[in-house]
Amino acid sequence: MDQCFLRRRAAAHYLQTKYGFGSYPTLCKGVVTGDSPEYRKAGKIVLYTKEALDAWALSKLGAPVRSTSEADSARRAEATHDDA
Repeated sequence: MDQCFLRRRAAAHYLQTKYGFGSYPTLCKGVVTGDSPEYRKAGKIVLYTKEALDAWALSKLGAPVRSTSEADSARRAEATHDDA
């Protein structure tokens, strides 16, 4: 299977188009902080696959909610789970 690699600007465009978030600066910072989609390097060039971008974006999305109070409850439950 052939893999298509996207450079950082194209990866940011892909994320913005498909998910509505994920900017070039976010991807730059993520490589430094570790909060980045999985990537490969070709020399100094950072390359992403669409599969890695999809997995990262989906990991950022919360559960579906119908109200702000429901969202607050889900956030509290998630925080409690993370502390355990």
